[in-house]
Amino acid sequence: MSDARQRILARLRDNRPTADDPPPTYRKPLGWDKATRIAVFSERMQAVRGEVHHLPAADWVDWIAAELPGRGLHKALIGRSEVATKFTAQCAPGRFTVTRYERPIEDWKNSLFNDIDFALTGARAGLAESGSLVLWPDAAEPRLMSLVPPVHVAVLAADRLYENFADLLGQEAWSAGMPTNALLVSGPSKTADIEQTLAFGIHGPKQLITLLVD
Repeated sequence: MSDARQRILARLRDNRPTADDPPPTYRKPLGWDKATRIAVFSERMQAVRGEVHHLPAADWVDWIAAELPGRGLHKALIGRSEVATKFTAQCAPGRFTVTRYERPIEDWKNSLFNDIDFALTGARAGLAESGSLVLWPDAAEPRLMSLVPPVHVAVLAADRLYENFADLLGQEAWSAGMPTNALLVSGPSKTADIEQTLAFGIHGPKQLITLLVD
């Protein structure tokens, strides 16, 4: 074993926590009330070109029906969640061409990539400090729904907006049951890998619309 490796391992051993050490903490609570969390989340999501619309819980389906067709978005992808159920129950028939994600992707992959204008999903939570959505993909709303369509519309309950990730972990006791695949999304997909020029929609949706419902 090299001397450098031995020194690194020795430092790691010396810094291992003991039973007498206090539990580690991410940071002190910020003490933000609900109005502050909403304001900070909206500001920071919009700063990275995400849209946020704060709506009454009864109005978000009407907002989609009134707003998205004017943007040329007519072909919707939904899952089998409560959000999908409410959308199909309240949206006027014929307003959108609706595809439900209920088959193996191999059966309709070309349609997913070529025939969908936007996907509609719920969000597990929101993080105000970073302006992030927390998605928890499952069989009802698979990961591809928030990854492939050019526009992602996410419905987030304002009561599930936390200060930051540490606040979420503590209040929801994730240590007792971690998800297999939790995603943090801050704004639409973006990269500057090519000539350091910022481009949107390279690795995912080019538009992210959050409907923050109260």
